Amino acid sequence: MEYPSKLVESAVGEISKLPGIGKKTALRLVLHLLKSGEITTYALTEALNDLRSKIKYCQECQNISDDDICRICASHRRDRTTLCIVEDTRDVLAIENTAQYQGLYHVLGGVISPIDGIGPGELNIEKLMERISSSESECKEIIFALSPTMEGDTTAFYLTKKLKAFDLKISTIARGIPIGGELEYADEVTLGRSILSRTNYQQ
Repeated sequence: MEYPSKLVESAVGEISKLPGIGKKTALRLVLHLLKSGEITTYALTEALNDLRSKIKYCQECQNISDDDICRICASHRRDRTTLCIVEDTRDVLAIENTAQYQGLYHVLGGVISPIDGIGPGELNIEKLMERISSSESECKEIIFALSPTMEGDTTAFYLTKKLKAFDLKISTIARGIPIGGELEYADEVTLGRSILSRTNYQQ
């Protein structure tokens, strides 16, 4: 594709590096910004610069935050006896959107994946152990909310062994058939886990 300007080509090249955005979509965005005027473009640029220079990671849970302690960890309304272990910030947002969980979180920053060169040392595991072993810790239950993949299961298994030294209840989120799903379309692993994780029928 030929561009009318090297500046446009450069902007398209950078925007198309974002996940899910190809060259055509990037070009549409660039042309939209040019039409929108300087204020819109400068506001976007300033927001992105602030994102990189001012964003922090919560000293407690490692979630992204505007302050040293995020709003969830700082809230007195949260249940401090439960700690939900997640892979990254997207998982925190997904769980928060359900409005069903009122405990705290700990963001690992990934999962153990030897193929990708990610071991326990690359994750926020030591900070998790320090948090739980702290004299101020009120934690009584650990909930693993990791993706049901080999890497997620490996990470949960590793953490379970590390946490054996503590008197904690360890649980994992249920895995099974989604609401509205049909059994014939479920894969064998999901269906099998649904059978094993069955619950009492409530009338």
